Amino acid sequence: MTLLAILLGTLAAGIGSVWLAAWLSFGIVSRYTQHMLSLAAGALLATAFLHLLPEAFEAGVEPHNLFVTLLFGLLFFFLLDKAELWHHGHEHHHGDMHHGDMHHGHDHSKPLSGGWAILAGDSVHCFGDGVLIASAFIVDLKLGVVAALAVLAHEVPHHMGDLVVLREGSQSRQAAVLKVSLAGAITALGGLTGYALLDQLHGVLPYMLAIASSSFIYVALADLIPQLQKRLSSRETAAQIIWLLCGIALVSGVSVLAHTFILH
Repeated sequence: MTLLAILLGTLAAGIGSVWLAAWLSFGIVSRYTQHMLSLAAGALLATAFLHLLPEAFEAGVEPHNLFVTLLFGLLFFFLLDKAELWHHGHEHHHGDMHHGDMHHGHDHSKPLSGGWAILAGDSVHCFGDGVLIASAFIVDLKLGVVAALAVLAHEVPHHMGDLVVLREGSQSRQAAVLKVSLAGAITALGGLTGYALLDQLHGVLPYMLAIASSSFIYVALADLIPQLQKRLSSRETAAQIIWLLCGIALVSGVSVLAHTFILH
C-alpha cells in the first residue's frame, strides 16, 4: 500500500507539475512571451539560491564540500554546453557543405543552448524530490500526500522556466513538454529508490541538490541573462526587472507556502 502510494504521489507531483506549468506557460501567460525569459531567469535563480542550496546546507554537510560540488557542477555544465554547441556547429557545417550554402550573410546565430543542462539538473532535482516524498509516505500516509502536493506546487514556477529555455532553443512546444515530463517522471524513480534505500540516500541528497543548483545557476547566468543584456528603453528595462523579480517572488512565495503547509 505504501509503495503504491509513493508511486502515485511521485508521478502526480513530477509529471503533474510539468503539465500545469505547460498550461500556464503556453496558455494563460503566453501573451507575455517577450517577458518569459526574464521570468524564467528569476525562477531558476530563486530555485537554486532560495530552495535547493538552503535545503542542502540544512542537512549538516560540510559547507566546503557543497561549494566544491557546486563549482564542479558549474564546470561540468559549461563543458556540456560546449559539447552541445560543438555538435550543432558540426551539423550546420556538414549541412551547409551538402546544400552548397556559401552565402556569407547566412545566419547561424546561437539559440538558447542550455537544454541538456536544464534536463540533467531537472532529473537530479526530481530524483531528490522523489526520495523526499517517499520518506514522508513512510512516516505517515497523510504527510506523504501533503508532501506530494507541496512538491507539485513549488515545481510549477520552476518548470515554467525550464519550458521557456527549451522552447527558446528552437524546439516545438510538444517536444519541450515531453522532455521536461520525462525528467519529471524521474521523481517516481527517486520515490522507488527512496523506499528501498532511504537510509543510504540521506547522505547523498545534499550533493544532489548542489548539482541541480549548479545547472539552474549556469543556465540562468550563461543563457538567459545574456539574452536580456540588450540596449533597451527605460520602460523596457523596467519591465525586464519586474518580470525577473516576479520569477523570484513566485518561486520563493510558493516554496514558503509549501513548507508551511507541510509543517502544519
